[in-house]
Amino acid sequence: MMKSQIKWSRRELLATLTGAGTAMVLNPVLAWALDDVDPDRLDPRVAAIVAKTMGIDTHNHIDVPFTAAEVPGPQLDLADEMKKAGLAAICMTFAVDRPALRNPGDAYERYRNGLASMDKILESNNMTRSLNLADLQEAHRKRQPAVIQSVEGGHFLEGHIERLEEAYNRGLRHFGLLHDNDASVPLGDVYTNPARLGGLTTFGAEVIQACNRLGILIDLAHASDETANAAINVSTKPVIISHTGLNTQLGQNPIMSKMMRPRLISKEQAKIVADAGGVISVWTHLADTPLAYAQNIRALVDVMGIDHVCIGTDTKLTPSYRPSGPLAGASGDPSSERIGERTNRAWQDQEVGFYYAVVDAMLKVGFTEDEIGKVSGGNFCRVFDAATSGNR
Repeated sequence: MMKSQIKWSRRELLATLTGAGTAMVLNPVLAWALDDVDPDRLDPRVAAIVAKTMGIDTHNHIDVPFTAAEVPGPQLDLADEMKKAGLAAICMTFAVDRPALRNPGDAYERYRNGLASMDKILESNNMTRSLNLADLQEAHRKRQPAVIQSVEGGHFLEGHIERLEEAYNRGLRHFGLLHDNDASVPLGDVYTNPARLGGLTTFGAEVIQACNRLGILIDLAHASDETANAAINVSTKPVIISHTGLNTQLGQNPIMSKMMRPRLISKEQAKIVADAGGVISVWTHLADTPLAYAQNIRALVDVMGIDHVCIGTDTKLTPSYRPSGPLAGASGDPSSERIGERTNRAWQDQEVGFYYAVVDAMLKVGFTEDEIGKVSGGNFCRVFDAATSGNR
């Protein structure tokens, strides 16, 4: 993001945004949005949109320990990182299939330890999980950062469907059916692995039906087209694909393009998701700048329509966790992390928080404030509400 040509004090910027004089009582909503922003670096329109809209990252990893001896792991300033980013909420996720699962019960044990760590992270940050749209809206009204509990991959189920209700009772509201490696009892074919299951498995269909009944949003990231289409047919609620990109948007790095190409979605497949009322979130991979990211969002909007595209970075707000022992504490040293790994360092020379940078770029490629509101959070809220409302 380019620095503004005009020097603004924080009070002057707030006064400009609200149309009041410098003797104004500071607007608490805009004041919250500007707490971690240098006014020299901010277009006044950006701060106003960040404050007004609900910026939601639908796929943000929070690294946690998987062994009981290391729970809860290091102190993490999740709320501060969200505030810096300008995000109202994240789908807080983790995956248990790395390193490789070897023994029966390992996935379940890792899941329970990871969730216990997340409990402590939220407690120390004075945060709670949002269980439905009303919770999200209330948190935003109070200017409190919110999280939706997610998990990436159904490995922890290990064929036990009753564990899904246990997870629901612990706050799970966003369920990624698959991840990189097959579960011990597979749920469907993963798009980066050789197809061998015929798409969605019987157990996968049972899990989707249970999620519909309980009130958990289904995430089909990592699913092959055959798996995804069968899942869409089984589900009675709209689905999300929380992190991908259009396969025509390959970026400028040939090595990254080749590696990420199998993880991208075709125009034809994206239309299938949209026709079923679902949404697809655009990740930051393959975009070297905020402007390139906004252009990737535009490309998907042109295919699916403005009501079916979201933001899902597949990054980390908090530092990576590097366990001791066989699973190999958190590294808070930014120099040890590559550009693009952390949400607030998604791009080289990024000078403002993630959502501020995205809003600025989306304005530059021609999105209106209303359209930004839909992509940033409104579309996700619609499918989240459809999945979770009316359930016990």
